[in-house]
Amino acid sequence: MNDLSSEEISIVWLRRDLRLHDHTALYHALHSGLPVLPLFIFDRQILDLLPDRTDRRVEFIHHELRQIQNQLKALGKSMLVLHGDPVEAWQNVLSGYPVRQVHFNKDYEPYAKQRDSEIAELLESKGIQVFSYKDQCMFEEQEILNGQGKPYTVFTPYSRKWKERLHTQMPVPCPSEQFLDHLLSLPPQAMPGLEEMGFKARGLSFPGKELKEELLKNYANQRNFPFLPATSRLGLHLRFGTLSIRELASKAVSNSETWLNELIWRDFYFMILANFPHVADRAFKPAYDRLEWRNNEEEFKAWCEGKTGYPIVDAGMRELNETGFMHNRVRMIVASFLTKHLLIDWRWGEAYFAQKLLDFELSSNNGGWQWAAGSGTDAAPYFRIFNPLEQTRKFDPNQEYISKWVPEWASSDYPKPIVDHVFARKRCLDAYKKALG
Repeated sequence: MNDLSSEEISIVWLRRDLRLHDHTALYHALHSGLPVLPLFIFDRQILDLLPDRTDRRVEFIHHELRQIQNQLKALGKSMLVLHGDPVEAWQNVLSGYPVRQVHFNKDYEPYAKQRDSEIAELLESKGIQVFSYKDQCMFEEQEILNGQGKPYTVFTPYSRKWKERLHTQMPVPCPSEQFLDHLLSLPPQAMPGLEEMGFKARGLSFPGKELKEELLKNYANQRNFPFLPATSRLGLHLRFGTLSIRELASKAVSNSETWLNELIWRDFYFMILANFPHVADRAFKPAYDRLEWRNNEEEFKAWCEGKTGYPIVDAGMRELNETGFMHNRVRMIVASFLTKHLLIDWRWGEAYFAQKLLDFELSSNNGGWQWAAGSGTDAAPYFRIFNPLEQTRKFDPNQEYISKWVPEWASSDYPKPIVDHVFARKRCLDAYKKALG
């Protein structure tokens, strides 16, 4: 694997941080006094579970790694990109390189924590120093605590404390891009191709990385209208760390508190998942696990395909299926519809979003679905049930969004509503009352 000298090196293990600038682990590795080799592993434990062989998230990762490789090539450097089981991949790396240190940024999802613990144990058993850092969030799981020293479980007081902390302790950038000459000089390394890993490119474009000040200034007034290009669509870049959370927060502080709140929600759900790991597959509020879901498979199929007879719901699902994106207001509407109107388990919807969303983030996806189902951290009572028609009148009054995604909505070709709203609301309230007592 390596025919260079036997000089000891430091490795920076890239995962959800696909950039060379303002990169915490890379910055510290570059200051280790050792030549640094960037490493990325296409993890088969994750990839083999993906049902769609044209999953655009894999294509996006591959695209971003090529961009990084090109940047490094221009400097006479390279990165190592492998495909396989993480433990086996690391064993191969250790057999080919004299590794002294490994640096990586923390990942807070259950599988990632288990994987990282296993890899750290392997490395330390061989006398290799392991360093991990906070990078993908502003404040991590034990940094924002209430007066009793415990994690917050309601967003509003958490967000107040978060903002107080930000003003007194803004996380500082890590200008890793200024020290890339400390990278190991290495001839270009071949990357595994998408097809070699069993995937195919669809060749569609991805959202840009720019966060425009004009968008931020109008965000509070326009963000709820899905027919307007008023949201940043940076979720994909946050998910895979192609942008720095610190840079984005700094821009938001100057231009939009409302947009800053979206970053706080993201930290909040990271914190909830880390401190209350049961939410990954059970209700945050245990009483809600007693709910008797109807789980009608035909109705779930109609919801997935955007054929419920409720245009705003169907527009959202069709947008998701075609683009991998759904407007945040519409996400709330379709999630409320599935859980409250159809009484289908929130985990079914969560899993479908996990399969389709380009910006899928376990913690935020789970938090959003439990919010919609009433089983999560939100303090609002369970009887908040969105009326799709009222939501349409408020947020798509001229049916611009609906007409784009459901052009047949006003014709005889469009299906009748799958369930009557008044009937569904009463059925939902009865089911929740029965479960909660």
